[in-house]
Amino acid sequence: MKNEKISAIKDGKRVIVKKPELLAPAGNLEKLKIAVHYGADAVFIGGQEYGLRSNAGNFTLEEMTEGVQFAKQYGAKIYVTTNIFAHNENVDGLEEYLRGIASAGVAGIIVADPLIIETCKRVAPGVEVHLSTQQSLSNWKAVQFWKEEGLHRVVLARETSGDEIQEIKEKVDIEVESFIHGAMCIAYSGRCVLSNHMTARDSNRGGCCQSCRWDYDLYETEDGQEKALYNNDDASFAMSPKDLKLIESIPRMIEIGVDSLKIEGRMKSIHYIATVASVYRKVIDAYCEDPENFIIKKEWLNELDKCANRETATAFFEGVPGHEEQMFGEHGKKTKFDFAGYVLDYNEESQTVTLQQRNYFKPGQEVEFFGPDMENFSQKIDKIWDLKGNELEAARHPLQIIQFKVERPLRAHNMMRKELV
Repeated sequence: MKNEKISAIKDGKRVIVKKPELLAPAGNLEKLKIAVHYGADAVFIGGQEYGLRSNAGNFTLEEMTEGVQFAKQYGAKIYVTTNIFAHNENVDGLEEYLRGIASAGVAGIIVADPLIIETCKRVAPGVEVHLSTQQSLSNWKAVQFWKEEGLHRVVLARETSGDEIQEIKEKVDIEVESFIHGAMCIAYSGRCVLSNHMTARDSNRGGCCQSCRWDYDLYETEDGQEKALYNNDDASFAMSPKDLKLIESIPRMIEIGVDSLKIEGRMKSIHYIATVASVYRKVIDAYCEDPENFIIKKEWLNELDKCANRETATAFFEGVPGHEEQMFGEHGKKTKFDFAGYVLDYNEESQTVTLQQRNYFKPGQEVEFFGPDMENFSQKIDKIWDLKGNELEAARHPLQIIQFKVERPLRAHNMMRKELV
């Protein structure tokens, strides 16, 4: 079995030579491009068929081709989720769809159903097959089985601990992908039937309505009568776990040899994708460059909070979670920031930014700019204009093109956020 070298001594200093892939989500072409601009080595997307996020924008084969061509310019890869558990009506058209994916140039598919696995190996042999987390893979014997089936990579269950991942990497020579950030499923991924029961939407065919995140009242039955287990002032009950955040566990994951670090969230905004991808990019690069002197910076943690909408925890990686990792009671976490603008251009001579409005803002407001190759900075907006030079009282209209003075240089694809009041 091959044992890959994780680190080496260069110029008298230990450095990481096996840098993991940073894998980001994208629900449409715009999000794919943002993920790549903000540091992702690879992006996973869904097509119009066979994926588990039917409410995401998803990609036509033409859009996949465009996404692949864009990603290749930056040395990034594209993977396509085909991870439903197929029913009989899903069989027709599968071969044609997989050949289309191969023609688009995608690097691999993420798949759970043996039918799709075997079909891909037969009709699209140049496409890597990655076993989906829907298979709930959490032991090295099962990983060995799928390696012998010819798979290139396994995406481990979110319930797998760090010690279990380490043993898998030590005993099986196969690429391992593990989640580092995003939503957690209350059940082993995709195995929940609450959505099917309550709304007839199948979790295993892309229809999950996220029943575990609904608010519930609690009752017990006593002598045939319902007895409330709450008071009117009590917070509602939800069954969902807190979202996953493993920023402080990245060093161990790198040292274990995890091959791909995965961010969840194909239905999230470009602000979310940009913020999370750029933070983990910085963490991975900083640790690989100088692991002996690495520290988690408070600014990284603060940055992640700027796009969070739920509480977070380390879930199973650092040990079995308890009740503190569940979203009992008040389970929302309102971020203090709002995505306000997307930078299109910057004129250094006039110090004028041209940006696309994404949420209302006006002169006099304090805003913050951020991007993949810059330090965040804040400034107060003075006057704003439209492209015809008309001064505006506010940027009210969605996607309106706005110009104003910014003292420090910016680049296209940088973003602007505002603090909520």
